Amino acid sequence: MRASFPAVAGAAAVAVLLTACGSGGSSSPSPGGTGQAGGAADQVKVGVIPIVDVAPIYLGAKKGFFEKRNIKVSMDSGQGGAAVVPGVVSGQFQFGFSNVTSLITARSKGVPLKIVAAGNSSTGEDGKDFSGVVVKADSPIRSAKDLAGKTVSINTLKNIGDTTVRQSVKKAGGDPDSVKFVELAFPDMPAAVEEGRVDAAWVVEPFLTIAKQQGDRVIASNLVDTFPKLQISTYFTSEQLAKSNPGLVKRFTEAMDESLTYAQEHPDEARDILGSYTKIDPAVAKELTPPLWKTGINKDSLEMLAALAAEEKLTDQKLDIKQLLP
Repeated sequence: MRASFPAVAGAAAVAVLLTACGSGGSSSPSPGGTGQAGGAADQVKVGVIPIVDVAPIYLGAKKGFFEKRNIKVSMDSGQGGAAVVPGVVSGQFQFGFSNVTSLITARSKGVPLKIVAAGNSSTGEDGKDFSGVVVKADSPIRSAKDLAGKTVSINTLKNIGDTTVRQSVKKAGGDPDSVKFVELAFPDMPAAVEEGRVDAAWVVEPFLTIAKQQGDRVIASNLVDTFPKLQISTYFTSEQLAKSNPGLVKRFTEAMDESLTYAQEHPDEARDILGSYTKIDPAVAKELTPPLWKTGINKDSLEMLAALAAEEKLTDQKLDIKQLLP
């Protein structure tokens, strides 16, 4: 679960990705179905992460939204988030799921990626989001301002976690540069807070619900503080596939849009599908707050994350997001 927001940064990682791009791996579906009526269905593999955020694609597959567009879709979540981007670039996956900051970072280093569909967004409601910063019930920390000088756990350093938590601290009038961030896997965070190993933790569902069930308090909704209904993640493909098979990309996008809309309109079914690909306790699934599953790419949200990535020195300069857009 630590790979919920995978980081793709650093010279070594980028070198691997760029090498994979030229490795001769095909980005074409296998076998090469035409996608036309009467033709063989396109075999499409999508690299995902076993988290709440990707419920729509599993629900859409179950409902036949891909099949009716002559796509036979399968999801691969066995290798973790760090393997998704290089898997898409090399052609192991035709499409992948990743947080936007990781895609911005990768694209800024020359990794040839294109966003094709929305993934998930913040609900935009303070205190009622699928993400939040939690502290123990008896903690003296009452707001994000009090995080100055404190230790906060996030799942991946120098990514969307620390970037947005600092925005909460700044908005509350605290010193964002004085916050100490430590890397910790999401499943380990509720216990770390309870045992006092960290002062606070940034968690997403289902760990937000688990933390609240043990009595923790939410003192900031960092995604909400950063941007209204911040777009957190998207589905993407390689630039090679986008150019060589635009018809497939178009049909995949249409299927994802229908899946996102259905999941948003049928939250109980989205909760139920979680048991098919995660080990989330059904009781927790029933209580958790799902993210916003909205179609379309929020360009203003991407612009904000690109600006923050540059401000946080995750990229050398602000990325022109047109490089990521279809």
